[in-house]
Amino acid sequence: MQGSEDDLADSEQPEAEQQGGNAEEQDPAQLQARIEQLEAELAEARQQVETHRDQALRIRAEMENMQRRAQKDVEQAKRQGLEKVASDLLQVKDSLEMGVQAAEDEEADRAKLLEGSQLTLKMLNQVFERAQIEEIDPQGERFNPDYHEAMAAQPSSDQEPNTVLHVVQKGYRLEERLLRPALVVVAKKADDAPGGQSGGSVDESV
Repeated sequence: MQGSEDDLADSEQPEAEQQGGNAEEQDPAQLQARIEQLEAELAEARQQVETHRDQALRIRAEMENMQRRAQKDVEQAKRQGLEKVASDLLQVKDSLEMGVQAAEDEEADRAKLLEGSQLTLKMLNQVFERAQIEEIDPQGERFNPDYHEAMAAQPSSDQEPNTVLHVVQKGYRLEERLLRPALVVVAKKADDAPGGQSGGSVDESV
């Protein structure tokens, strides 16, 4: 019986030591220190979040301001460009009005009227050049559906098919942007239209 009691005492001793160890791990002072450490880390993390939030808001505000300034600059540049073109066109209008007044005179000199009209046209061409408006006058050129609009196809033995024979109305483009296509008459094979009649379609693939 004595041996059994000793064995029971030995088995209870480690359990008691384990409970004592748990008691040490759960020491109130250590727990309080750990809590304070975690609270400090949490407060620091919150401060960092707030700092990053403020930085993000400032960056967003700066980007919005930059966008507004860029939009304002674009609008101002556009307005200045329009004002420049309008100012140039006013001179053309003045010249046209003087030409009309001169033509209304019964003793108007035809040669002077022609000279005035040519001068006005020269002024207008200069306005177009400054505004980067390019004239499309494809006489004798290959038909280009991107910039030309065919009004008719006319038989021709002198020109290759799809060559522009006649420009009915000139076209215009602003840099690479088409403002108005040139209206043209294009050539086709002479034997396609018996009797020399005009008409027919344009073969854009030739």
